[in-house]
Amino acid sequence: MQVIQTVAEMKKVRRDLKGTVGFVPTMGYLHEGHLTLVRRSREANDFTVVSIFVNPTQFGPGEDFDRYPRDYPRDFAMLDLGHTDYVFLPPPGEMYPSSYNTWVEVLQITDRLEGAIRPGHFRGVATVVAKLFNIVAPTCTYFGQKDVQQCLVIKKMIQDLNMNLEMVIVPTVRESDGLAMSSRNIYLSPDERRQAPVLFQSLMTARKMWLEGEKDAEKLRQAMVDLILQMPLGNIEYVSIADALTLRELAKAEPPAVVSLAVKFGRTRLIDNMLLE
Repeated sequence: MQVIQTVAEMKKVRRDLKGTVGFVPTMGYLHEGHLTLVRRSREANDFTVVSIFVNPTQFGPGEDFDRYPRDYPRDFAMLDLGHTDYVFLPPPGEMYPSSYNTWVEVLQITDRLEGAIRPGHFRGVATVVAKLFNIVAPTCTYFGQKDVQQCLVIKKMIQDLNMNLEMVIVPTVRESDGLAMSSRNIYLSPDERRQAPVLFQSLMTARKMWLEGEKDAEKLRQAMVDLILQMPLGNIEYVSIADALTLRELAKAEPPAVVSLAVKFGRTRLIDNMLLE
C-alpha cells in the first residue's frame, strides 16, 4: 500500500495505472462500513484508491471539524489489511491553496433535510468530491447509503457535469443492534449509545406499518416520533418520508420513497434512512 500526499503525485501515479480504478472517498477514522466499500471496489476493479481528507468546507460554524476523530496510523493498518493499493492523504493546503475560489453547487435537492439544517454543507461536499474525482480519475466510485442525501447530490453532480465514471451505492452497514456504523458513534456516552438504536427501530416500525398497508406518510412519521420520544436523551431534528429521487416530502408513501431522520444525542448528531420498497 502506497500513501500519497500531493495532488501532483496522485495524478502521476494515476497516469501510470493500466486498468480500472475504484475510488472510496472518506474522512478517515474508518469502520466496517468503509471497509465494505473497499471490498466492493477490490472485487470489481484492478486498483483501489481510498482518500482520507477531513474536508473543512463542509463543516459549518459550531460543527465538529476540530474534534472530528482522526487516527491515520489506525486507518492505514485497516486499509493495508484490506489490500488497498493507494491512500490519498492530502493536507488542507494541498486541496485548498490560499488562492482557491471555485465552488460546485447542486441546487434544489440540497435545499431540504441536511441541506436546510446545515447551510453550505453540500457545496463543500460537491466541491471536494469533484476535485477528488478530477485528481484520482476513477472508473467507479463507492458511497454508503447511510448518507442518502449525499449520495443523491453526488449522483446528480456526476450526471449533470457528464463525469466519466460510475457510482455504486452500497447498503448501510450496521452494528448488531441496528445502529448505523459511523465515525461519530465514538462520541456517544454509554447511556446515549444504549438509546441510539431507537433510530433503526423507528425506521423498522415505519417499514412494518407500510408493508402492512399504511400509506399515510404523516401517520408513519408520527409513529416514528412517538417511539423516539420514549428515549429521553434523543433530540429530533427531522423525520422525513420523501420521494427517493427528489427528497420532496410525501403525503402518501408510495415507491420510490425513503424514510430518513436526524437525531442528536448530546452533541452527537446521528442520521439514518431506509428505502420503502
